[in-house]
Amino acid sequence: MPPSSFIPVAEESGLIGPLSEWVLREACRQNKAWQNLGLPPARVSVNLSARVFQQRDIAKLVMQVLDETGLEPQYLELELTESAIMRNAEEAVSMLNELSALGIGLAIDDFGTGYSSLSYLKRFPVDLLKIDRSFVSDIGISGDDETITSAIIALAHSRKLQVIAEGVETSAQLDFLKERACDEMQGFYFAKPLSTEAISELMKGGTAREPALA
Repeated sequence: MPPSSFIPVAEESGLIGPLSEWVLREACRQNKAWQNLGLPPARVSVNLSARVFQQRDIAKLVMQVLDETGLEPQYLELELTESAIMRNAEEAVSMLNELSALGIGLAIDDFGTGYSSLSYLKRFPVDLLKIDRSFVSDIGISGDDETITSAIIALAHSRKLQVIAEGVETSAQLDFLKERACDEMQGFYFAKPLSTEAISELMKGGTAREPALA
């Protein structure tokens, strides 16, 4: 069952909070387990829903999970959608600063689909922007989407931010992004969602950056 099917139900039923906390804890636990096996340390990314991010004790929760699992902060990255952050931008600045102070990475997911203000972007202590797959999927088809993608990469680099392109599925998309110095890419071109065991094998080859629990 894809996340697009069960996440809306979890949000409507109020289960998104416990579900998100479980995912965060399990991701940190598994990443620490990989490290204990001697696999190359890698940063694991966890998506936070808008509702969970709006909880005022989110930094406390993250700190508690890191303490429980023994994972060092630099190996955790939280992804928040552009629209979730901009719902209350002033409060988001404060909450993001609290999270950043823990030493974890912060990413803005689905960048380009919301309504970010550039004046706020420079105040957000984020480390990277993720280009939404809707722009990447039309590379080679839509000149407008190619222009937007190029602009986001240039914007991120001007702010000294890393940029990741989501949904890379073809060699044409890969070549376009490489030509524009996109820092990282993810998508089915590289791998489909993998089991914990398959990720372990991938990490042994030293090619994984963001292992994701299947």
